[in-house]
Amino acid sequence: MIPVSGRRWAVIGLALVLVAACGSAQPSATQSPSVAVPSPANPTASIAGLGSPGRAGSPSLEIREFDVPAGSHPHDVSPAADGGVWYTAQRTGKLGHLDPGTGTVREIALGSGSSPHGVITGPDGAPWITDSGLNAIVRVDPATDEVRTFPLPADRPGANLNTAVFDPSGVLWFTGQSGVYGRLDPASSAMAVFDDPEGRGPYGITATPAGDVWYASLAGSHIARVDSAGAATIVEPPTAGQGARRVWSDSRGRIWVSEWDAGQVAVHDPAAGRWQEWPLPGDNPMAYAVFVDDRDIIWLTDFGANAIVRFDPATESFESIELPSPDASVRQLHGRPGELWGAESGADKLVVVTE
Repeated sequence: MIPVSGRRWAVIGLALVLVAACGSAQPSATQSPSVAVPSPANPTASIAGLGSPGRAGSPSLEIREFDVPAGSHPHDVSPAADGGVWYTAQRTGKLGHLDPGTGTVREIALGSGSSPHGVITGPDGAPWITDSGLNAIVRVDPATDEVRTFPLPADRPGANLNTAVFDPSGVLWFTGQSGVYGRLDPASSAMAVFDDPEGRGPYGITATPAGDVWYASLAGSHIARVDSAGAATIVEPPTAGQGARRVWSDSRGRIWVSEWDAGQVAVHDPAAGRWQEWPLPGDNPMAYAVFVDDRDIIWLTDFGANAIVRFDPATESFESIELPSPDASVRQLHGRPGELWGAESGADKLVVVTE
């Protein structure tokens, strides 16, 4: 049984079986074999409704888990254009696709040495991957499973690529923890890589509705705005050494930050130049991921509580949802209206919260 704000949810996981994969070449496009794995005919999760504190009439929440192949260590997720979900299988060098309706998993090998970290769905409907093992941005054709790599320049080895985002013009921006951030124009394949002003740490990245690009530096404990020429302006959060890990823009262009070392969620309003910070509930909060949904509700993952945390900025209230699997280690959150998805790297599962 799963305690959630004083109530309990019963959860039955979906099981899947591993099959899989072969390599692909870089830097040119190649065809990579994939395998579809049907789920056994197990029942889906059964869930009780839960109202949200401070939001009268808010919908009930439902949580389900889906197994992915053992040893995958899924790191990031991204809703796919076909209603499925893409995920990066970091330890096996593959991109995975889950069909939530059937529980079927399809996997695509990304190439020898691959260690994919982030995945996002681009404006072209394709998954785009930041692959630290290949030191490249990778695109997979969702219809043919063709793998195309965009290697970083030879003078930028070991970037430790992390996450990416598309700006409104269709340019992909990315981060690397070794101390870099950069951009790739998919139309021309032109790439530029820049140095963080303070060195190591660039990790999460986001774009505002107005097109501004911001990233978070975990090691540097700062966030930074990047202009169209690629120059970064650092903005320091109020708490020193907070470990800004991931960032996400809301509909107003405010930048929400998960502060890993401080166990806090913070928001920066660039227009007003103001900050606010809130500690997550519990004795040892560890705020890893942050995601802002279509209603500007803030979602976080808390390693300390093994939970997904919902934060309502209007009421400044938290709701902690304990995960069904122990030590789930949800490293990233993403979603679409009515669905919040996470990758449970510690449990080899994907998790979804629906409303």
